[in-house]
Amino acid sequence: MKKIPFLLLFVFGLTFANNQQPLELQQSDPKVGDVLIINSPKGNTYNHIDFPRLNFIVKRGGIANYKSVYGKHVVIKEVIINEDGSKRIILESKDNSKFFGFLKQVEANYDQSLSSGEISKVKS
Repeated sequence: MKKIPFLLLFVFGLTFANNQQPLELQQSDPKVGDVLIINSPKGNTYNHIDFPRLNFIVKRGGIANYKSVYGKHVVIKEVIINEDGSKRIILESKDNSKFFGFLKQVEANYDQSLSSGEISKVKS
């Protein structure tokens, strides 16, 4: 009869131990000056980085694809925390070139774009 409470205690202990995230999976807060890499999107368009639609890029004289930003190193210039707790970041190119030849900065949702793989941190 004494084994049942110990068994329940052991099972609950394992359950709560599994709820904690490992340290490498926890996302750190973005800081001004952090360097990120823009990766290729899962689909045809970026969902969490606010790049212009392809028809606007063509109207400005660019080529209608996002391949020019794949692998581009960007720097966080500003961090905006919304009322709901989401973090918006302003990104600029690390080499001070413009995105698609006409955009100096772009805005992105930090947590969602990082978890979807649209951006990744540069390992130092």
